[in-house]
Parts: sequence; C-alpha cells; structure tokens
Amino acid sequence: MLEFSKKILSKVSFDKSLFKKELQKSTGWMSKKELMHLKIWALTAFAGYKKIILEVFDNIS
Repeated sequence: MLEFSKKILSKVSFDKSLFKKELQKSTGWMSKKELMHLKIWALTAFAGYKKIILEVFDNIS
C-alpha cells in the first residue's frame, strides 16, 4: 500500500488540495510503520508541501 500511495501522490502533486485529499486517504489504511515511512518520503519528495504534510500527519487519530 505504501508504494501505491507514493505513486498516487506523485501523480497528483500538481494540485495542493488534491495532494492533501489523497494524503489523507492514504493515511487511513496504513500501519504505523508505513505511516512513518510515508511521512519521511513525502517531506523529502515534496518539501514545498511541508505545511500540508505536517497538518495531515498531526491530525491522525
């Protein structure tokens, strides 16, 4: 699921709102370990979306 989420996020990275929506969906079905890897990858690959990424991961319950 992690690789699939990476692929989707890469494809929608042209639009901030779509990126945020897909990132939120991705976090719903991942294990804690996968979430950690996704967060690190997203912050590295999409540094321009840092605020969005941190917001999504801070809101995970």
